[in-house]
Amino acid sequence: MGALLRILINAAALWVAVALLDGLEFTGTWLALLGIALLLGVVNVIVKPILSLLSLPLVILTLGLFLLVVNAAVLAIVIALSDALDLGLSSDGFGWTFLGALVVSLVSWGLETVTGTR
Repeated sequence: MGALLRILINAAALWVAVALLDGLEFTGTWLALLGIALLLGVVNVIVKPILSLLSLPLVILTLGLFLLVVNAAVLAIVIALSDALDLGLSSDGFGWTFLGALVVSLVSWGLETVTGTR
């Protein structure tokens, strides 16, 4: 049940980011959005720890702020995978991806806090 709730939280956070930001666009179905949320979860589990470890000196140097760039890189990977799988998520550039990652992180954090999954 926890994994399903996590996918739903990711899907809701992605939907909010697409709704708020003009540079992010989603043209797929709800099922495709759930697929993108699943991709986001998988990339967060597999790729994000590796990126965080490789960027550890920059994370320490910037007192953790570089983790925002790592989150944006993870979302950029998800957008590229979404494009390759024709799921319908696209971005107009890294700036929009960065803002999207910030919105997704904040919404996910809020929903996890409300649902008690954190």
